[in-house]
Amino acid sequence: MNVSDTALLLARWQFAFTVSFHIIFPAISIGLASFLAVLEGLWLKTGKVVYKELFFFWSKIFAVGFGMGVVSGVVMSYEFGTNWSGFSAFAGSVTGPLLAFEVMTAFFLEAGFLGIMLFGWTRVGPKAHFFATLMVATGTLISTFWILSSNSWMQTPQGYEVIGGRIVPVDWLKIVFNPSFPYRLVHMALAAFIVAAMLVGACAAWHLLRGRRDAGIRKSFSMALWMMLVVVPIQIAAGDAHGLNTREHQPAKIAAIEGLWETEHGGTSLNLVGWPDMENETTHYAIKVPHLGSLILTHTWDGEIQGLKSFPREDRPNSTIVFWSFRIMVGMGLLMLLLAVLGLLLRRNARLYEARWFQRFALLMGPSGLIALLAGWITTEAGRQPWVVYGVMRTRDAVSTALTVDQVGTSLMIFVMVYFLVFGTGIYYMLKLMAKGPNLPRDEAEGSSSGDTGLGRDRFDHRPLSRPTDPIDE
Repeated sequence: MNVSDTALLLARWQFAFTVSFHIIFPAISIGLASFLAVLEGLWLKTGKVVYKELFFFWSKIFAVGFGMGVVSGVVMSYEFGTNWSGFSAFAGSVTGPLLAFEVMTAFFLEAGFLGIMLFGWTRVGPKAHFFATLMVATGTLISTFWILSSNSWMQTPQGYEVIGGRIVPVDWLKIVFNPSFPYRLVHMALAAFIVAAMLVGACAAWHLLRGRRDAGIRKSFSMALWMMLVVVPIQIAAGDAHGLNTREHQPAKIAAIEGLWETEHGGTSLNLVGWPDMENETTHYAIKVPHLGSLILTHTWDGEIQGLKSFPREDRPNSTIVFWSFRIMVGMGLLMLLLAVLGLLLRRNARLYEARWFQRFALLMGPSGLIALLAGWITTEAGRQPWVVYGVMRTRDAVSTALTVDQVGTSLMIFVMVYFLVFGTGIYYMLKLMAKGPNLPRDEAEGSSSGDTGLGRDRFDHRPLSRPTDPIDE
């Protein structure tokens, strides 16, 4: 291998940087696309103008996020060729078609109907426009399907043979529906819904704290908290199932996540906190709970979990990284569950829109969905190391052989500057839109707002609208 350790490390950092920036925007787009479909469906069903105005408001933010996601995603495809040509040559016969399927089925669907959803209000009827919104939302989920299938195959590869030093597909059903794919697909889709719900809730909390009490703000806050109350417990259950699957197919990752070095017979303790030391093969300052590891990871009192010492040193993930990234993800999830439960209690006491301490909590929790998402991806990807295709191809063998420290170092610095400038501006604009808030009419019965966005809403105003006294915070 001609590539130095420094060049390999820089290549890994570059890809980690670009994929971390990228995943933020698709997660927002996936969640908001489904939210927009719900809003438009509720408007068509009830005729309440609040849903329509919320659609116009969040569609702007969705459009910015969608555009940023497309641009940031293109960069990674070039990195496969420039930095990771070894991987492309070895496994491209699998990952290439899967990514092509994503473009052909999902991206084309999204691109075909996105213009209608954003600019077709005066050109198509209500039902046709709703269909376009549904297609955009469906496209984001189909995109999730193919991307997660490709990445999951790298985690749990099957349905292939290695012929002539390259992977050759032999069973596409096994490749697409590999063992970890169903769990990771559900986990990622729910994570995107949580990301959107936390952003919607935080945006509404911001305006509640600033004194706004109009229909759109209260409805946004209410819907976000209902969503969290439903989705977060499901996500916890999905995460548990994913953990069981990971223990079966990637036991070294589980051992690294738990900071577990020795195989404990008769029941495995859980390290709540600690500091895994890869060099000395121990976890310092560990606070253990006896048998809790077995209960969580095997659902039995005395289940046995392999320790990291059961695996060769060269096959062990970096426990220090994944130990804490996993706990950050779980910690954010527990805080989200607390937020949803507190919201339910305040709702029952009719104090949901008056408890300023709770609104501050909701505002602070706004980025928690994205933090948990990034922490989860770090756990997944760093926990797969030192493999790029688990058990088949090592990361060192995947890097481009001609890569030099100067090349990847220079491009990494350029990437950092450009990404923070371009995508930082996009994030700033999204936050600025959220700070402005939805522009709702003073009297819902009027059926129009004082500031038209130019998207031609009046054509849809023939439907009956709600009275100002209609409840909006069920």
